[in-house]
Amino acid sequence: MYAIVECGGKQYKVEQDMLVKVEKIDAEVGATVELKPLLVADENGVRTGAEAEACKVVAQVNAQAKYPKVLVFHYKAKKQVRKRQGHRQPYTELKINSIEG
Repeated sequence: MYAIVECGGKQYKVEQDMLVKVEKIDAEVGATVELKPLLVADENGVRTGAEAEACKVVAQVNAQAKYPKVLVFHYKAKKQVRKRQGHRQPYTELKINSIEG
């Protein structure tokens, strides 16, 4: 059984007991969150639309962290223009507890 869920404007394919890293969610570590399912597939078939929204995808927040630093370097040749910038994107790690429905 798997589901396609929407979180942070992106879609993720999740299964039970799976760890997934999503856009940062404002929730404490250990809290339970419910994700919006767009599609649910199991041995009975595939459900989409209103049928999928009747289902529930429950996840637990495992961690709030940041991805490794990405360095961005801009330069213009022969002009002594150099600019180095770093970025660390925050994320939330979720453990999918159950897909009900």
